Amino acid sequence: MLDQLLQFLVTGITVGSTYALVGLGFALIYNASDVVNFAQGEFVMLGAMIAIALLAAGLPLSLAAIVATLITVLVGLLLERFAIEPALGASVVVTIIITIGAAIFLRGIAMLLWGKDFHSLPAFSGDTPIRIGGATLLPQSLWVLGVTVALVVLVRLFFDHTLLGKALLACSFNRAAAQLVGINVRVMLRLAYGLSAGLGALAGILIAPITFSSYEAGVMLGLKGFSAAIVGGIGNPMGAVAGGLLLGVLESLGAGLISSGYKDAIAFLFVLMVLCFEPTGLFGHKVAERV
Repeated sequence: MLDQLLQFLVTGITVGSTYALVGLGFALIYNASDVVNFAQGEFVMLGAMIAIALLAAGLPLSLAAIVATLITVLVGLLLERFAIEPALGASVVVTIIITIGAAIFLRGIAMLLWGKDFHSLPAFSGDTPIRIGGATLLPQSLWVLGVTVALVVLVRLFFDHTLLGKALLACSFNRAAAQLVGINVRVMLRLAYGLSAGLGALAGILIAPITFSSYEAGVMLGLKGFSAAIVGGIGNPMGAVAGGLLLGVLESLGAGLISSGYKDAIAFLFVLMVLCFEPTGLFGHKVAERV
């Protein structure tokens, strides 16, 4: 039984790391624009599918991953420039609808380019399982965990120790005040979309050797990433990471101990419970109202 629990935990942390990266992308954009970008899951799908296409075209895996990430970042920048920026000043609901439309558009383009078949990337360093106690771990899972930790640390350092990161945080706290002190809010918004697109692409590339990818792979990953951001507190990047890991572990335990058919239901039920008892998320800022 202990060996099974260890296996479920290892699997949950691996999957949760992917949710964490997607949730981190949601948090970055929300901080910069107060908008939930429902095209974030499509960034995950594009990163994986473009890398698979470039690998099939003859590029080495490492170069294919880098180029796929850069192309996805470009897509994120174009989305902000041609879809989000013209709608600045519109209501939050209108902007969210724009991101949903962008997600449907990107999914349609992906279906035209790659069809409805499932595709996968080869593992970065072989498929021989690694035994940890009574559990087995794929080498690709170590890549997922290691890169996630590195990216989370880099994002934290970016916010804490760079002028760009502090400017982005300033926009999240008070956009008008940030603009008054000379911060270009539009540039910060574009930076947030580029960073979130890159994080999504890397998440897709990392998980593609473990799970097959297709034109609609980003739908569920996007929902899970959004759920992670909600659980952790939508405006808290590190909270989104914690929320992603927590969701991944709960999913894995639910699938192993109860039934795999309830895996998604357990995760979303947990999100609903968090929203009922902690509307700002487990690590979100508490809001006080003066009457």
